[in-house]
Amino acid sequence: MKTDYLLFGAAYYDEYLPYDRVEKDMEMIEKAGMNVIRIAESTWSTWEPQEGVFDFTHLHRMLEASHNHGLRVIIGTPTYAIPTWLARKCPDIIAETHEGPGRYGHRQNMDITNPLYLKHAEIIIRKLMEEVSSYDHVIGFQLDNETKSYDTCSSYAQKKFIAYIRDLFHDDLDALNRAWGLDYWSNRINAWEDFPDVRGTINGSLGAEYQKFQRRLVTDFLAWQSAIVQEYAKPGQFITQNFDYDWRGYSFGLQPEVNQWESARSLTVAGCDIYHPSAQDLTGKEISFGGAIARSLKKDNYLILETEAQGNHGWLHYPGQLRLQAFSHLANGANSVMYWHWHSIHNAIESYWKGVLSHNLRENATYREACTIGADFQKYGRHLVNLQKDCPVAILLDNESLTALQWFAINDKVKYNDIFRLLYDAFYEMNIECDILSEDDTDLFSHYQILVTPALYSVSDTLVEQLKHYVAEGGVLLSTFKTAVADRMLKIYHDDQPHGLTEVFGMTYDQFTNAVNVGLKNLAFPLSDETHRRYTDNTASTNARQEHPILSDTIHHWMELLLPDTAQTLAGYAHPHWGEYAAITGNHYGNGYAVYLGCYPDAAILKDLLRHICTEAGVTLPEEQYPVILKRGVNTLGKEIIYYFNYSEEEQTVTYHGADARILLRGDSCTDNNGVSAGCDQNNALMDTTLVREGHLLHLRCWDFIVLESI
Repeated sequence: MKTDYLLFGAAYYDEYLPYDRVEKDMEMIEKAGMNVIRIAESTWSTWEPQEGVFDFTHLHRMLEASHNHGLRVIIGTPTYAIPTWLARKCPDIIAETHEGPGRYGHRQNMDITNPLYLKHAEIIIRKLMEEVSSYDHVIGFQLDNETKSYDTCSSYAQKKFIAYIRDLFHDDLDALNRAWGLDYWSNRINAWEDFPDVRGTINGSLGAEYQKFQRRLVTDFLAWQSAIVQEYAKPGQFITQNFDYDWRGYSFGLQPEVNQWESARSLTVAGCDIYHPSAQDLTGKEISFGGAIARSLKKDNYLILETEAQGNHGWLHYPGQLRLQAFSHLANGANSVMYWHWHSIHNAIESYWKGVLSHNLRENATYREACTIGADFQKYGRHLVNLQKDCPVAILLDNESLTALQWFAINDKVKYNDIFRLLYDAFYEMNIECDILSEDDTDLFSHYQILVTPALYSVSDTLVEQLKHYVAEGGVLLSTFKTAVADRMLKIYHDDQPHGLTEVFGMTYDQFTNAVNVGLKNLAFPLSDETHRRYTDNTASTNARQEHPILSDTIHHWMELLLPDTAQTLAGYAHPHWGEYAAITGNHYGNGYAVYLGCYPDAAILKDLLRHICTEAGVTLPEEQYPVILKRGVNTLGKEIIYYFNYSEEEQTVTYHGADARILLRGDSCTDNNGVSAGCDQNNALMDTTLVREGHLLHLRCWDFIVLESI
């Protein structure tokens, strides 16, 4: 979604506050340069304290106060946490899952297929939409909150699943039994009325199809809400959803429980929630990969609807990092930064998930730093909004393959998102920006110099042909182990692996094992000095290390024993028994090049391999490496914007290469006593118009950034 300005704000809940301070908060929000609040998503029990009894007092207080202070508002539908009266009236609204019956208390514990839940959810959505319809400063609507299926296995859900399967297989039970291999262990289904409870299945195809169906429930649920909201929305008001990610104590990878590409079809703009380590652990990686996924959903700019202010334990930002994080979101294509949330809560489970304000609700260091962000967004926003990116690399992500590696795990230490992040993080540290694609984006393959498929376990024959065509036409393909193993029903193909791609990769394999005390040898791609220092035997001569390095204990978790045909062995296994097999191969096919990574390597070696692949693809490698991170794009003025970030304690100096540019702003700009950026003249001119030419040295303090704009 293109917009004329950057959105900056926070979630706000008047109904959570210990005393009446809505006017004071709106004054502080306005003073901070914030221009938007998100409200209403969490408080169904406040809006409807008893069935059919509605009280929107807090809603109107927030809407009227925000209007008086010139703030815009995003309204969230409150359907993700049900009131107690509804749980009492309809106990089966609480979802029954693989773990058994649920209990009231948690949010997001309802069965989104339950007809009574949907009936009451529609009532509260419509009542809310009627209440807000007269407010012109409402700019958009957020559907639900980080929506999932909540693993519903209710009778309603399973009945819908059987109908879905009957339609999928055209009522042909023989076709179903063949596709899923249900003759195994006498799981064959010979009558639809015998279809078993899915929670007991040991069949990966059936179980994975149910998880796919659960993702479809989310798509349908959001489309249903979107249709209701659209009945009331005015021209110019957007509809979004705050998608989240795989969770490892922070945002980590592709969300396993939602097909976000399909769900985004009912939205006008994609939104997301990104949380990440901070302080000494801040790297920018989560901001970057999360933004790349969000950017992919509508092939457009996106909204950060939630990110951390002070956040969870251990996430308190160092001075300057809140600004660094905010501009990191913009550098990836976000058109907003919004915090969860404005004030820290004084009770319940998220009491220590701290907001902009601490529990004393006074100005603090976080608030004062937010003021500098707000001032900068106001001054420079038209130069930074709607950033368009042109990435040389695309990574193809796939929910079905993620599910497959849940059912057919490599081991406890490697899951699908670990493989994705191994690759994404390596490109990130090398300053090679990546887009994300889904299976539906095959028409975009040719736009990229390099296409990457991390553990693309599940492939259709159509996708295989499109990958072959991509390489034949000159593309460079990098695939990892566990690519092209099974069809879309997770039935393993019975030809040589990788299915349909052995000619493209010029190799095959039929054996694999865990990697224990395994290294690499006979490398056919250059190693960096850092890799030599870290891995090679220092007692050997320099020439020996350079010509015949053996990198001991550098392969972990998994190894496929590759058998090259036309492929060149780019690395073999250094192991007394597996030494005859290739670990990595490269093959010229048609006008392109295909690399197969048959193992899980150390990150440093992976980056050396990626340098080789970038050379083959003609991708220019920047001089700068992590902790200095570069992000590029073109703004609505047609000017190139270049961000330089320093994610480290040490000061960094980099050399600028490119056309003449000017420094738009710096992360270490001065602030006045109120925390507002200084450095603009009375005409609100740009703070720093320093000319930057080829060879100019840019100095970055710790946790600092610089933004350039081409002239």
